[in-house]
Amino acid sequence: MPYMFKKIFVFILCLNCFFIFGQTSYRNLSTENWTFNKQNEVKKYKATIPGTVHTDLFQNQLIPDPFFGANEKQLQWIENENWEYETEFILTTKELKTENIDLEFEGLDTYASVYLNGELVLEADNMFRKWTISAKSHLKIGTNHLKVVFHSAVQKGKEEAKKISYTLPEKERVFVRKAQYQFGWDWGPRFVTAGIWKKVQLKFWNSAKIENMKFSQVELNDKKAILEFTTEIYVSKVKTIQLKINKKSETFNLKKGKNKIKMQYEIANPKLWWCNGLGDANLYPFTVEISQKKQFLDSKKLNIGLRTIELIQEKDQAGKSFYFKLNGKPVFMKGANIVPPDSFLPRVSDSTYFSLVENAKNANMNMLRVWGGGVYFEDAFYEACDAKGILVWQDFMFACSMYPGNEKFVQNVKQEVIDNVNRLQNHPSIAIWCGNNENDEGWHNWGWQKQFKYTKADSTQIWNDYKKVFHEMIPKTLDSLLPKEKNIYWSSSPSIGWGRKESLTQGDSHYWGVWWGKEPFEIYENKVGRFMSEYGFQGMPNLETLQKVIRKEDLNFTSEAFKNHQKHPTGYETINEYMERDYVVPKDFENYLYVSQLLQARGMKIAIEAHRLAKPYCMGTLYWQFNDCWPVTSWSSLDYYGNWKAAHYQVKESFAPIFLAVAEKTDGLSIIGSNDNLEVKAGIVTVKLIDFSGKELWTASKECVLDVEKNTTCMQISYADFPKFVKEKTVLQIEFSGNHKNTVAYHYFVKPKELQLEQPTIEVKIVGETLIEVKTNTFAKNVYLQSDGRFFNDNYFDLIPGIPKIIKTDRPTDNIMVKSLFDTMK
Repeated sequence: MPYMFKKIFVFILCLNCFFIFGQTSYRNLSTENWTFNKQNEVKKYKATIPGTVHTDLFQNQLIPDPFFGANEKQLQWIENENWEYETEFILTTKELKTENIDLEFEGLDTYASVYLNGELVLEADNMFRKWTISAKSHLKIGTNHLKVVFHSAVQKGKEEAKKISYTLPEKERVFVRKAQYQFGWDWGPRFVTAGIWKKVQLKFWNSAKIENMKFSQVELNDKKAILEFTTEIYVSKVKTIQLKINKKSETFNLKKGKNKIKMQYEIANPKLWWCNGLGDANLYPFTVEISQKKQFLDSKKLNIGLRTIELIQEKDQAGKSFYFKLNGKPVFMKGANIVPPDSFLPRVSDSTYFSLVENAKNANMNMLRVWGGGVYFEDAFYEACDAKGILVWQDFMFACSMYPGNEKFVQNVKQEVIDNVNRLQNHPSIAIWCGNNENDEGWHNWGWQKQFKYTKADSTQIWNDYKKVFHEMIPKTLDSLLPKEKNIYWSSSPSIGWGRKESLTQGDSHYWGVWWGKEPFEIYENKVGRFMSEYGFQGMPNLETLQKVIRKEDLNFTSEAFKNHQKHPTGYETINEYMERDYVVPKDFENYLYVSQLLQARGMKIAIEAHRLAKPYCMGTLYWQFNDCWPVTSWSSLDYYGNWKAAHYQVKESFAPIFLAVAEKTDGLSIIGSNDNLEVKAGIVTVKLIDFSGKELWTASKECVLDVEKNTTCMQISYADFPKFVKEKTVLQIEFSGNHKNTVAYHYFVKPKELQLEQPTIEVKIVGETLIEVKTNTFAKNVYLQSDGRFFNDNYFDLIPGIPKIIKTDRPTDNIMVKSLFDTMK
C-alpha cells in the first residue's frame, strides 16, 4: 500500500471511529459499508443504516416508490420474506486492548439473529428495546464480519397465534412487539418493515461505565430545590471513583458489578418549568461524570426542568374530575394525538421532530399524546417538548386489540418498559404514562366476544392476560423505576367507551359519535366529558401534496391511486355526507379539497369551543390527529409534508390563551370569555353586528374581567336589541381588548351553505419583506392564500371590508394566489 494512501486510510478510519481518548469511547458501525439481500439469494445490494428493507429496496430501484399511486398493493410480498444485512469493519490492536467492548443496537426491527464473525451472539424479538451484548471475546484484530438476519415479523406473529386455542383481534400483529400501525390503519398503509432502524455501535470501556441516571426532587420551593441523583454504574472490579455533578464532587467505593449511588444537589432560587402559554420552559443543564484518580471514565448529560405535576381525580356531583395541576395550578390541556411521522421511521430526522413540536407550540398547544399504536419517539422529540413547553401524554405501545399474557411475552414487555422509561423519565415534558389505546374500550364495547365466539373460559383468560400486563406488571414496574412525583399511570385511554354515559362524567373520553356515528357537529355541544382525549374529523390534503404521489389523470374519486390514499372504508362518503349538511358541494376537484378542509376546521371549532366553554367541568381537549405517516386523506391537521390544513389554523385560534365564544339562546346571545393564563385579564369586550358590505348595524361595549378558574359571561344580548337584519348577510364580530394582544372572534347565524356571499375583490399588497396586507371590497369567507409552498402565519381567514389583515410569510413572495368560499359556490 503506497505511503500516502496509508495516511488517508488511517485518517478516514479514525474519523469513522469517533474515538474519544479516555476510558469510554464509541465506534459508529452505522457508517460502514453495509449490504442486504433477500435470504437465499446471492446478489447483494447497498444498504443504508439506520434503515428499513423497503427504503433499501427503493433506493436500489428494486421496487417503485411505496407511497406513489397504488404501489402499496404490489409490495406486500416484502413482509413475508427474510432479509440479511451484513458489513465488515476493521478493529485495531489498540481498540481490542480495551478491557470491555459492547456491541449496542439502539433498535432492531424486529426478529433478528445477530452473527459476529460467524457466531450467533444475539436473538432479538422487540423493536422497542435496546440490545447490548459483551462482544470482546467474539472480535479480532483486523477485519470483522457482522451479519443480521431479519425473520418475517408477519410469519413469526402467525406462528405465535397458532399456539393459543382462540383468535385475538387483529391476528398476528398483537403477538409482535413492533409498531402496530405498520400493519395498516384507517389512516396509514400496510408496510411491515424490517431492518436496523436505529444506530449500531461498539462501546469501548475499561473499568467503569454509567448505565443509567435519574433524579428525583427531594424539595422544591421558591428558595431552593434539592435534587437527588441516582447513578447506576457498572464496574469490572472493586474500585474507588469520583462522581461529579456539575461542580460538586464526591468519592464512592464501588463493588464489582452494578452499583447505585446517590448524590444530592441544591439549586438556589430555582426557576420552574412551565408549559406553553403559562411561562418559560426553564431548563437546567447537568453533566454527571465519573473518574478515577482524575482520569475520566464516563459521563452523561441531561437538561432538567423543575416542576410538579399531579392528576386530580376527585368525586363531585357529576362524577369524578380529571385534570392536571402543573406547579400547583390547574391547567386546561390543549393539543392533539401524534402518530409516527413516517411509515419508514429511519427517514425521520431530528429536525422533523423539532418542526412538529414547533407547529404544536405555534398552534397554542400545551400537550401532545404519543399514541399507543406507533413507537416511543426519538430523544429529539422529547428534548423539543422540554424546550418548547409541550407536555407529553405517553402511551405504551399497545392499541385497539387484546394481547397475549404468557410469561415470555410479559417479560419481553417488562424489559421494553424498563428500557423506555429509563430513557425518557428525566424529561420534564412527560406528564403521564398510559398503558394502551382503546384496548379496554374495545373489550367491553366492540363486540369481540361475540365476533370471535369466545367461550366463557376464553374470555376469562383474555381478560386476565389484560390485567396481568396493564393492571399489574406495568404499574409495578413503574413503581420500581420512578420517584413518586414522576409516576402518574393510567391503564387505558379512554377509561370508558363513548357509548356509555359514564364516559362523559369521569376519566378521559374518546368521543366518536361524530364521524363514526354520523352525528352532526352540533352534538359536540352536548357530549362533553371531563377530559376529551380523542375526537376528530377528516380533511383532505392540499392538491400540491396529492400531486406528489398521484398522477394528474388519477386525481379523481374513482381512480385506484386516489382511493388508496384514503384508508377509511367509507371515508369519502362520510366527508361528502357532512359536506352536504353544511356547505355547497363543489363540482371542481381542487375546490372540493379546499372545502373538505373547511369542513374539518368547522368540526374542530365546534368541538373545541364546546370543551372550553365547559371549563372547569372539562379540563382537556386533544383532537385526533396531529400529523400523518404518509400523504393521505385523514384526520390530521398537518399533512405528511408538514403543511398546515385549515384545521390547524382553526385550532391555533381555538386554543388561544384568551378565547371568545357566542352561546345562542332562544331569546338572545351570551358573549363568553375563557382565560387560560395564570392571572385574570381585564379589558373591554366590543360586539359589532356588521353586514357583508362592511356596514356597522349595531355595536355595544362593556368592561369584562376574565376569571382563571372558570369562564366569564361578559355580555348578555337580547335579539330585541338588534335592528332588523338579514342573517344570511350578517356577521357578529366580538373583540376583547386590553393590555394584551387583542382577541377577535366571528359568529354566524346560519350554516356556511346558507350565506349569501357576493364575489369579493381581494387585494394583496406587499408591505414588508415578509409582510403582506390583504383587504376586500365585500365580505370574504375563508380566504386562502397560496404561493409555491410558502407558509403564512394566518390562512383560511374571514375578511371584512374596511378591516385589512396583515399576514406574515416565511420568505418573500410576490406571486400569491387567492381563493375564498364564494369561488366554490358558483
